[in-house]
Amino acid sequence: MHFKLVVALVDESATKKIIKAAREAGAKGATVIGQAHGEGLRRERTFFGMGLAHQRDMVLMLVEEHFATPVLEAISKAGEFDDKAGTGIAFSLDVDDAVGVAHQIEELTHEVESEL
Repeated sequence: MHFKLVVALVDESATKKIIKAAREAGAKGATVIGQAHGEGLRRERTFFGMGLAHQRDMVLMLVEEHFATPVLEAISKAGEFDDKAGTGIAFSLDVDDAVGVAHQIEELTHEVESEL
């Protein structure tokens, strides 16, 4: 079984909505790393050197490769990534190996077979 890591960088107010959409599209869980910082096309404003940007969450989801595109599409729609600038980004990365997921493989095998 092959996996992909789906990474979403979203405003912390959208995290629950993103995870819900990902689960509905086939993700089995998520890990959230809070208080991520970054810059987009435009530099964020500062006030006496302190950033005024909202906190971002990094949402990590290890998904079976056949679910990666549906998960990306679902979270993009839920987060309105292509509709509004600055709402978030998401991407997937190939995973060479994963441990600790053996308990999910049997369930995932049945789901993937039914999708194909």
